[in-house]
Order: sequence, then structure tokens, then C-alpha cells
Amino acid sequence: MISVQEALEQVLGLAHPVASELIPIGDALGRVLAEPALSRITQPPFDASAMDGYAVRTAEMDQPLTVVGEAAAGRPWDGQATPGTAVRIFTGAAVPPGYDRVVMQEHVVREGDRVRITDRSSGTNIRKAGDDFQQGECFAPARRLTASDIGLLAAMNIPAVTVAKRPRVAILAGGDELVAPGTQPLPGQIVSSNDLGIAALVRDAGGEPMILPITRDTEDSLRAGFASAASADLLVTIGGASVGDHDLVGKVATDLGLQRAFYKIAMRPGKPLMAGRLGAMPMLGLPGNPVSTMVCGILFVQPLIAAMQGLRPAHRLAKARLAVEMRAEGDRQHYLRATLEDGEDLPLIRPFPSQDSARLSLMAQADALLVRPPNDPARRAGDIVNFLSLRG
Repeated sequence: MISVQEALEQVLGLAHPVASELIPIGDALGRVLAEPALSRITQPPFDASAMDGYAVRTAEMDQPLTVVGEAAAGRPWDGQATPGTAVRIFTGAAVPPGYDRVVMQEHVVREGDRVRITDRSSGTNIRKAGDDFQQGECFAPARRLTASDIGLLAAMNIPAVTVAKRPRVAILAGGDELVAPGTQPLPGQIVSSNDLGIAALVRDAGGEPMILPITRDTEDSLRAGFASAASADLLVTIGGASVGDHDLVGKVATDLGLQRAFYKIAMRPGKPLMAGRLGAMPMLGLPGNPVSTMVCGILFVQPLIAAMQGLRPAHRLAKARLAVEMRAEGDRQHYLRATLEDGEDLPLIRPFPSQDSARLSLMAQADALLVRPPNDPARRAGDIVNFLSLRG
């Protein structure tokens, strides 16, 4: 068995970049730029007033001034600045040449066309041209685009961006016992849920899931399932990757030319995880226990999808204090479902008493995965530990 970190490095080594596509910025939320975006304009395009007030000369602030015009957003004043004058100005308006300060209206007393400044302490209140960004400035965040990024791209006058295509992820669940949700299970049958759970993780990571028909426990059925995944960028199989007589995924994949990177990880849940390359396509073989499937999806499938879009993913561990005592850990890295509570300095983390890898309901209730490294000693309540958030 290899460590979780070694396994993740090998999984990321399977990544190949997906193709790119040009899309409108309105469709770019959550996507990853494949090419830098270059601003088409300078913002602000002119010296702009940061508030409502009066444009004046700093050197003349001690004397009464005559108001000779008005400037509003979209309606600049085009008169000639002369000594002893001021221009009524509103937020966002271009500051007329010849004036170097905007005095906020609360600091001015006006009588007719004459104004007197009562407070000089508020600064220039002018946003200089290009203070936000310059024409030709590069925007290339190494992450998925956020709502703020979309707003910035629009402000840069960029109507479309080149992004990595969403990796197409074929999801192949197998087992004679599985039936689709909505089906009334017969004796010995269970409802297939892992494929839909992994599909949700794929979408969350920016991929496009392709849920394939459930395969049966025969080599012919598995071969047909593998063939239906041929157009995908990544194949994720679920179940059948262990060593039982009916666990045929590894055998069929090997017969089809799988170049295996590793099999089995020193972790729980999720030890029987297989990874490799099937032709040019990466393949991950996940265990069939529901919690094991989801944990492996979070730890390995999502980072691989991110890497295929050009990102260098990393699991961002946070710290919490244990709410309970815990006995010493074994020789595998353990990911325990847990809840989080408010604490004095750090959150309090409370693992569920049961960590059965078949209990998917506890996965849904969990706020976090408490991470215990191999051979972690016994812990007391209040000890600081690492966790991986499940709530974004």
C-alpha cells in the first residue's frame, strides 16, 4: 500500500489537459481560463470624482469660489477652468482639466453661485485614470472564475473568454445487486447511489458527468461498459475493484491494456482504490462502499478533474479542537465523518461514534472529515487536529 499523498501525486500525474473553447463571459462562472484575458480599456478611463461635491484647485481652497458649471456621470463639463472657480460634480463624473481636488458637498457652504469650503481634511476624492486597471492588463487567475471575476471581465470590456472545456467524466457502476433509483428492489438488490453521488462531485469540480448504464458481474458486460466510455476524458468505475471472485474491474481493465499506477492505499475508508491509464484516458477504480466512494471522490476524483483544467489542486486542511477523547490510530490514514461546533478559538470537531463505511446517512450529516495520520497517538479533548471541510 502507498500513502494518501503518494497516491494523490500519482493520480495528478495521470492528468492530461483538456481542449479549450471560447464562451461568453456570462457563461464563464466556475470555469477555468485557458488563456489570459487582456483588458480592452483603461478603468477609470479618466480622472473621476469619488463622491458628490465640487471640483476645485487645492491652492484656492481658502477663498470663496464661483460655481461655473456642472459635471455628472456621462455628462462631462467642457468649459474652461479659470482661477477662482469651482464645478459642481457628481460621483463618477470626469474631473475637468485644471481642477485637482473634489471637496465633498458636506464640507461646502453654498450661497447662490458662490461656495466656501469649511473642511479641507477629506483628501482629493479623485480616482485617477487607470487606478483600477490599464488597457492591455492581464487577468489570469489560477482558479475557477467567481462572480467578482465575471464582473471584472465585463468592466474590462471583454465579451468572451477562452476556458478549459469541462472534462467529460464517464461514471461506470457495476454489480448484479444494483438497480436504478425509483426501482422497487427485489430480494438481494440495492439501489445504486454511488454513481449519482460521484456525478455530483464531478459537477462540483467543473466536470461534465456521463452516467453509464449499470454493468453486471460478467466480463462481457464490463467490456461493453468500458467501450461506452471511449469518448470520455476520464473513466471512474465504482465497485468491483477488490479481490473477490466477482470483482472483475481490474481484470477486464488489464485485459484492455490498463497501465496501472497503483492499487490499494493506506487509508480508510477507501483502501481498494485503483488508478492508471487506459490508452490516453486516465482511469480511477473506486471502492463500492458508499462512504468509501464519496471520500475517494473528494480526495482523488475532484483534484484530478481540477488538474485536467490546468489547476494545481491541494486539499486545504483547517484546524479544530477535538470535542472528545480518541484512542490511538492504526497504520492507515483515517478520514472520520464529524460535525463542527463553535469554539472559543477554533471550531470544535466531534466525530460520529460509528464510522461504518456503509452508513451514507452519516456522510450527509457530516460537516467535515477529521484527518488522522497513520499511527496517530491517543488524543485528548481539546487537542488540535486537522480537518477537511465538506461544506464548501
